[in-house]
Amino acid sequence: MKKWLKASGIALTIAALTACGTGSSTTSGGPAEEINVGYFPNLDHAAAIVGKEKGFFDDELGDVEAEYTHFPNGNDFIEALETGNLDIGYVGPGPAINYFLTGGDIVVLGAAANGATLIVARDGSGIETLEDFGGKSFCTPGNGCTHNVQLEIMLQELGLESNRVGGTVEHQSRIAPANMVAMFEQGQIDAAAAPEPWGTYLVEELGANVITEWDQVFLGETLPSVVVVTSKRFLEENPETVDAFLRGHKTAVEYTQENTEDTLETINDALFNLTQNRLPETVLSQAWERMVVTTETHPEALQAWADASYELKFMDKEPDLDGFVDTSHLDAILAE
Repeated sequence: MKKWLKASGIALTIAALTACGTGSSTTSGGPAEEINVGYFPNLDHAAAIVGKEKGFFDDELGDVEAEYTHFPNGNDFIEALETGNLDIGYVGPGPAINYFLTGGDIVVLGAAANGATLIVARDGSGIETLEDFGGKSFCTPGNGCTHNVQLEIMLQELGLESNRVGGTVEHQSRIAPANMVAMFEQGQIDAAAAPEPWGTYLVEELGANVITEWDQVFLGETLPSVVVVTSKRFLEENPETVDAFLRGHKTAVEYTQENTEDTLETINDALFNLTQNRLPETVLSQAWERMVVTTETHPEALQAWADASYELKFMDKEPDLDGFVDTSHLDAILAE
C-alpha cells in the first residue's frame, strides 16, 4: 500500500505542477480552435473521466482540439481558470462560489454529481461522533472548500470551531485526497472531510470510522459536489464550443447512470494511469453508493452553502449569487 500511496502522491503533485497550458484560441461567436478542460481524479468527477476516456467530449467537439488537465484541489483549478490556462471543467461548488464572490469571471453551466462527502475518523483517534472533535485535527482538500464548510457548519452547531477562528479543532487544508491516506496511516491527522472514493478507501482499507454519512452531511443530498463551470468571457466568445462540450457532458452523465460496472472500470483504469495501481473494486462500488451522478444543479443549495460559508467567516460579505448560475445552455440541450 505504501507503494500505492507514494505513486499517487507523486502523480497528484505532478498534476498540481503541470496544471498549465497555452490558453484557448477563440473565434467570437463560433467554435474555438482548442479548449482546455479541467477535472479531478475523484469518483464524483465520473462524468468528466468517462466523457474524456470514452471520447464523448471529443466526438461532440469535432475539429476543436481538447486538452485535459487533472487537478488535486479547487484552488489550483480556479487559479488555472483565472490565468486563462483553463477554459471549462469540473470543480466543487465551494471554490467556484468563493471565486465568483471576489469578482472572478466564472459561471456555473450545470451540475455533474451530488453527495460524495464523507466525514471519517482514524481508528484510535478518540472520535466517535462530531461532538468528539474538540482538541482533535481534521483535513480537507482546500481551505473553505465544499467539504470544509460542510463539516465546520455542523461542528459550529455543536459549539465547536476550528483554530482558524480561535477554536480548539485543528484544521489542515490543501491536503490532496490521496495524501489523506498517508496521513491516516501515519497517525498525522485524526479525521477528514473527504471526497469519494477516498473517504470509503480510508474506511475499507485503513479501518477508519464513518462519523457522518454522505446523506447526513450538511446539504448532502442536494448540494452539487461537482459543477461544470467556465468563464463568462469564454461562453460569450465560444457558445458553439460550450454547447458541444455540454452535449458530451449530457452523454457522459447518461452513460454513467446506465452503465455502473463499466463506469467504475473506466474510472479505475484512469486512476491506474495516474498511480500505476488500482483501487479495490469494493471501495469503488461502495463509494458509488454515496453519491448521485446528475445534471440537477439545485441553486438554492448553492446559496445555502454560501450562507454557511459566510456564517463560518470564510467570507467578509453576505453572499449574493445573482448571475452565478446559468443553466440555460444545458437545459436546452437536455430538452433536445
